[in-house]
Amino acid sequence: MARKKIALIGGGQIGGVLAQLCAQRELGDVVLFDIVEGMPQGKCLDIAEVGPVEGFDVSLKGTNNYADIKGSDVVIVTAGLPRKPGMSRDDLIGVNSKIMSQVAEGIKTYAPNSFVIVISNPLDAMVTLCQRITGFPTNRIIGQAGILDSARFAAFIAWELGVSVRDVTAMTLGGHGDDMVPLIRFTSVAGIPVMELLEKKYGNAAKAKEVMDAMVNRTRKAGGEVVALLKTGSAFFSPASATLAMLESILKDQKRVLPCCVYLNGEFGVKGYFVGVPTVLGAAGVEKVVEFKLNAEEQAMMDKSVAAVKELVGTLK
Repeated sequence: MARKKIALIGGGQIGGVLAQLCAQRELGDVVLFDIVEGMPQGKCLDIAEVGPVEGFDVSLKGTNNYADIKGSDVVIVTAGLPRKPGMSRDDLIGVNSKIMSQVAEGIKTYAPNSFVIVISNPLDAMVTLCQRITGFPTNRIIGQAGILDSARFAAFIAWELGVSVRDVTAMTLGGHGDDMVPLIRFTSVAGIPVMELLEKKYGNAAKAKEVMDAMVNRTRKAGGEVVALLKTGSAFFSPASATLAMLESILKDQKRVLPCCVYLNGEFGVKGYFVGVPTVLGAAGVEKVVEFKLNAEEQAMMDKSVAAVKELVGTLK
């Protein structure tokens, strides 16, 4: 059986880590594209030379030519400027729109049957732009944000309660920005509601709420926290790993329920926009949006988040 072909557009930090993860897990042959000459070639050569140590058998190719992504099963777009300290994701829209326009044309020309996973910021607008230019059916274009945001939320809860991160189930909805919606009501540790455990730890509901509010706020600003510490770029290990979960679910038809930025056609009261919601990902890409009832407070937060997405998308040229 022929191996799958995975194209990574953007050979920066996320692209490099993704190339390594795809190779180590033998998910398919990897093509790493970047406009900087020599950089994707060097990274792929470096990773390929670890093959004998790690024991993986896949082909890795670095390129500056879009033609090399021809026939890709999945294209992952990481291209674009990363944030600098003090910048919001939305500040990147002008420059990254220009980059995304070129990338989407390249995908449309050379990988017209591929699934596309977008990581570039501002995420909700970049997914929208990619779909508009490629004209791909919406089940084949997906943004990565919710898995990472949910993982950050789960990590903060695990650290606060002194439990394994494996046993925390958490989910965020909405746009990938400061108005994202961490769903406290659906967050649990081994099935036990998280607020129950926080109230037990602190002995009162008010303190438990104060601690949870701080974790929600930290989740919303988690990307900026990493940017401020790094000073020269943004997070890359965590977005790469989160994207890998999506890639694996599509390539292996796992049908995992993952929060992803997908096109909504009336679900959660949203029509015609790409927004983060729980999604079944399988061999057909976005196979289903998992809809459920939000309470009044959650719906108000979701509406605010969607309004921010609409405003951002409205600025696209």
